[in-house]
Amino acid sequence: MQGPGIFLAQFLGDAPPFDTLENLARWASGLGYAGVQIPCDSRLIDLRQAAESQAYCDDLTGMLAQHDIAITELSTHLQGQLVAVHPAYDALFDGFAPPEVHGRPAERQRWAVEQVTLAARASARLGLKAHATFSGALAWPYVYPWPQRPAGLVEEAFAELARRWLPILNVFADAGVDCAFEVHPGEDLHDGASWERFLEAVGGHPRARLLFDPSHFVLQQLDYLDFIDRYHDRISCFHVKDAEFNPTGRSGVYGGYQNWVDRAGRFRSLGDGHVDFTPIFSKLAQYGYQGWAVLEWECALKRSDDGAREGAPFIRDHIIRLTDHPFDDFAASGVDRAAIRAFLGLPGDAA
Repeated sequence: MQGPGIFLAQFLGDAPPFDTLENLARWASGLGYAGVQIPCDSRLIDLRQAAESQAYCDDLTGMLAQHDIAITELSTHLQGQLVAVHPAYDALFDGFAPPEVHGRPAERQRWAVEQVTLAARASARLGLKAHATFSGALAWPYVYPWPQRPAGLVEEAFAELARRWLPILNVFADAGVDCAFEVHPGEDLHDGASWERFLEAVGGHPRARLLFDPSHFVLQQLDYLDFIDRYHDRISCFHVKDAEFNPTGRSGVYGGYQNWVDRAGRFRSLGDGHVDFTPIFSKLAQYGYQGWAVLEWECALKRSDDGAREGAPFIRDHIIRLTDHPFDDFAASGVDRAAIRAFLGLPGDAA
């Protein structure tokens, strides 16, 4: 496992050191981070140029290397969301797209698809192995079965989701990059069951992968360790993010339309929530996860600069360096095959 990395989306701003990629890289390096996950925002990266120009990508990685920073992944969370939008959310999600496609859902969707495919090609030029994104959602308004969903609604929603994503996944396949969907409330891919439904709909596409973020499992009351056991062979990205869940007789998983600070489930800075990261890092190490451990900071209480400062040592101290020999080698008997057969009560002349 590589790390610590930090996702820049929550820190990007207008004032230094959060205003440019180089300033953010210098800031992150100073906090002890080794990598940055870059949202595909024009203030940080020219996505089209990165997709088309190796020289541009070399200059970008060279600049980051001067600050001892690597790119962990590119992210198209906002653009991926726009690949599939239910009309109920059109006005809200227009803010994720440029003004020229506002109020024009079909044009907005085509723009989003182009952005994600450019990110696939840019990732390849940057030498990246995985990409972080959202699936978008067509069925999310119907997540709770009241009123009763008409037969076939969910099946058609996932069939359409697959039709939209299959050509994109094929671009990722051509680029040799994994497309890692973050399992997340608000997306049609929000738990293991919905992930399985999507994976079946895209024919088990080898580049359809997962971004694992345990905070969203806490908010949904899912078993994040069992998720790793079930789907570890598809996990290509890892957001190290904490959350807590404190239900009462007044509020639970759905939150009662309250603000984040008042909800039963809320995001917290690393170490302040309920996620037990020790077994998470152990399981990922056990299953041979070789990607990055990336802080995604979101917290209902703590300042972002404190969360970022605390995140690097937290991740670094949890990463497990795999042993290159069994712990009990000191007690190895060193006997040969003949002795082993003798231990078993077998003749020593077997072929």
